Amino acid sequence: MVTKKKTTTKTSPKTSTKPNSRVSGETIQRHQKDTWSPEVQILALSQEIESLQWHLVSHPKDVDAKRSLLKKVAKRRRLLKYLKENDLTTYSQVSKKLNLKV
Repeated sequence: MVTKKKTTTKTSPKTSTKPNSRVSGETIQRHQKDTWSPEVQILALSQEIESLQWHLVSHPKDVDAKRSLLKKVAKRRRLLKYLKENDLTTYSQVSKKLNLKV
């Protein structure tokens, strides 16, 4: 009698690969030592948000991480709103580079 092994197509969160959609800070920075412009802050928050999203895939009950994620999303939203009101061209460039829904 031949037994078949069960094959699963579903990958676990720990073995799945993260998407390589990282944008370097050099493409967004206004100058070489720029760390606090809204564009750079949005980039840093986007990277942290992506990291937290992947963490929550494998740890769905981590309430502290979920709360932190929501705070970071709200802060990024405020910064994007500020950019949209003050510098529309930079806002559109940043949202294109980070593939954000506008």
